[in-house]
Amino acid sequence: MKHKRNWVIGIILSATAAFVALQNVAAPTHEVETPQAVITLTASPEPSPTVAEGYGGCGYMWAYHDDPELTRKVDEAIRQLNPAASARAQQFGEDCVYADGHSTFGAMETDFYVQLPIEDLTDNDLFGNWIAQVMTMVTEIPREEIQGGKYGFVEFSFEKSDTERLIVRVPIEKYLENGQGKTGTELLQLFIETP
Repeated sequence: MKHKRNWVIGIILSATAAFVALQNVAAPTHEVETPQAVITLTASPEPSPTVAEGYGGCGYMWAYHDDPELTRKVDEAIRQLNPAASARAQQFGEDCVYADGHSTFGAMETDFYVQLPIEDLTDNDLFGNWIAQVMTMVTEIPREEIQGGKYGFVEFSFEKSDTERLIVRVPIEKYLENGQGKTGTELLQLFIETP
């Protein structure tokens, strides 16, 4: 009895979805006028409003932008700790995209990516000590040099080969609250993700 009821509900839902889909396909195109723009709405599987020229607003999209100046400084500092290592800085925020195609970017946070070639993927003390060195350096960067309203993260990539690596993401605020003064395996365990 229960299976029959579920089967009937499934048929009704499928028929309703088909009816709605047919209504949307057959819907006419119409225009809606707002004080700033004319937006043409069309019924399609993925509706995408077209903004008329002259519209002064913009649409927001999540975006990442490299920070070349900060990358240069951080990479140089990382290479002083270990010449085989490298680092880059990237801002996360929103692109405000205008009708004419140009956009402006507003950073919300700055994130760092640090790569270190390694020989042994089981050396937790080495990983934790490297994290401690890098986090000390990152947290000493003057706040005015970091774009966005808040700290982001530092993502560590310990790379043995192209297919063998350990990635550890350290939120900077969490490090400041819980990680300062810790090293080795103890520090690594605060941030390593286990399935």
